[in-house]
Amino acid sequence: MSKHDRRSVLKAGAAFAGVSALGFPAIVHAQADKIKIGHLTPLTGFLGALGAYAQLGMRMAEEEINKAGGVMGRPIEIISEDSVNPATAATKAQRMLDQDGATVLMGEISSASAVTIMQVAERNKRLFMQIGARSDALRGKNCNKYTFHVDIPNTVMVNAVGKALQRDNMVNGKKFYTLTADYIFGHDLLKAAKAFFAANQATLLGDELIATDVTDFSPYLLKVRQAKPDVVCCNLAGNQVTNLIKQYAEFGLPYPIVGFNLNTADAWAAGEGNLSGTWPTVWSEAISTTSPLPVTPAAPFDVSSSTASSPSWWLMSSGVLVAWATNTAAIVR
Repeated sequence: MSKHDRRSVLKAGAAFAGVSALGFPAIVHAQADKIKIGHLTPLTGFLGALGAYAQLGMRMAEEEINKAGGVMGRPIEIISEDSVNPATAATKAQRMLDQDGATVLMGEISSASAVTIMQVAERNKRLFMQIGARSDALRGKNCNKYTFHVDIPNTVMVNAVGKALQRDNMVNGKKFYTLTADYIFGHDLLKAAKAFFAANQATLLGDELIATDVTDFSPYLLKVRQAKPDVVCCNLAGNQVTNLIKQYAEFGLPYPIVGFNLNTADAWAAGEGNLSGTWPTVWSEAISTTSPLPVTPAAPFDVSSSTASSPSWWLMSSGVLVAWATNTAAIVR
């Protein structure tokens, strides 16, 4: 889908929100049948904690939208399941379309699973709202016109953090050591990091590809200690980030640690005082920058009141896309 077409769809969504609030009769066709949304997200494994928040956000959105009268007069129903792995994600996505009556697919967090769901969407010519996976490859060689991406891509995160590091004189002439998740997301993130280092006169001393089920980072931190870099860079995901942050603090290494990827839930789980350095996060203009944000363990975060930072907000903003999902061809034209 072209940027112009997508922008037009989102503008139409905003317009729809306004007229539906006034009860515009021409849009409502007295259709009481549900719009079923197939939602896939990891609920187990190293991304399981993030998936639990994603599922909560979807349930919030379901409740909020239905209380407000649904979408174009029709209630929505979220069918949410654990995507488990790429193969299972594809199988469940196909079943949701064929047997469960889903008209649109939503998810994912795992970039590897997102690829296979994208393939299902393309094969069935159905819309996939990809709201959580960040690999650049999903938006490049693997992209298709049936997939609408929402979350921040890897290169954007690398460049955002990189600019902050340049501001603090932590790039030019500096030596980096990276720790990278060993799957498509991590590989992609490392590629973007290498491009940034090369363009800004930084040196990559070494990189460790780390399996997603690793919980003990001490062997890798010993290698970091031996390498003596200027900066340690985290290219990990999910509970890998949480475990690394905790163990890095325990090791007491003198090298500053930064990250090219972070979800706030990873930081909360790491415990108060353990997260340091420069990390990226998704921001919303709906969040005030003039008041303190309750995002640390010391100030518990109430997810039920944070629609701006949850999938609930993304779903609300794309309600017209969900409504039109029964005619996917009209969206992708």
